[in-house]
Amino acid sequence: MRRMARRRRRTMTAALLAAAVAASLASGCTTPGGPRDDGRGQAPDSTESTAPSAGSPLAVKIDNVRGARPQTGLDAADIVYAEQVEGGLSRLMAVYATKLPKTIGPVRSARESDLELLRQFNEPTLAFSGAQGKLLPLIDKAPLHAVSPGNDSDAYFRGTDKPTPHNLYLRPQRLLASAPGADALTTGFRYGAPPAGGKAETMRTVRFPAARFTFDWSKDRQRWLVSMDGTPTVTTDGKRVAASTVVVQYVKVRKSQFHDYLGNNTPFTETVGSGTAKVLRDGKAFDAAWKRPTATDGTEFTTNGTPMNFAKGQVWVVFAKA
Repeated sequence: MRRMARRRRRTMTAALLAAAVAASLASGCTTPGGPRDDGRGQAPDSTESTAPSAGSPLAVKIDNVRGARPQTGLDAADIVYAEQVEGGLSRLMAVYATKLPKTIGPVRSARESDLELLRQFNEPTLAFSGAQGKLLPLIDKAPLHAVSPGNDSDAYFRGTDKPTPHNLYLRPQRLLASAPGADALTTGFRYGAPPAGGKAETMRTVRFPAARFTFDWSKDRQRWLVSMDGTPTVTTDGKRVAASTVVVQYVKVRKSQFHDYLGNNTPFTETVGSGTAKVLRDGKAFDAAWKRPTATDGTEFTTNGTPMNFAKGQVWVVFAKA
């Protein structure tokens, strides 16, 4: 009798576990013990919901490997940051303040560098799929509202157009009631007429060890057309992604204390400090200097000692190794 009772208990336990796993998969959740994001980490095990502050932008980690393209909602971002990650690949951080598209994605995992980069904003909302386990406590302590599928699964869904993990998408209106407006972009960027000088340029390519970004000037559109890894960057609705201003910011990229599941070190991109940059606007390239004294400051760009104005529209910032 005791043997039969033990069998029944084991059967019941297995059934409950299977049900829990099925529910997790259905919601697209990446909580600890559940499906891995990309082997680099998992989402926080939390059911608490965070309330974004008024005037705070939305920052979304977006996948940009070949299997993740085309992306959705990338053209609606006010700023797109490109950073180096493990294996020399790249990842995007898209910041939304003036408009919120219906859908954004594919959403992927956060990195330590993101926390320093986002300190310039007023308690931004960070949408991400998960993070390396040891990084999660730092994300929890950061002055931002971290929202992953683990603590707000209703804001995310799995698409059917791409295989996992390149099919996690965000419904931003379920995180922010409305776009906070341009005042939420506390980046230090200035917009206005171009400075004197500059050198005519029609194309610029920035290379990472295993990724590259190319920006081609379109006189007709008055924009820099974006390509990644030699392929034109378009959204799922067929729109070509184009930037009004492109900043190639030369920064220190060092090793961090984190690694991916293959043992590759996660690079840390230092965005606090000073250095040089190339600013592309209006079919010209300008030599610039950048300065960000502390993490809570925006980044100031100058050329020949005077503030560097950006063109109105989407800004791409590519962090290149100095």
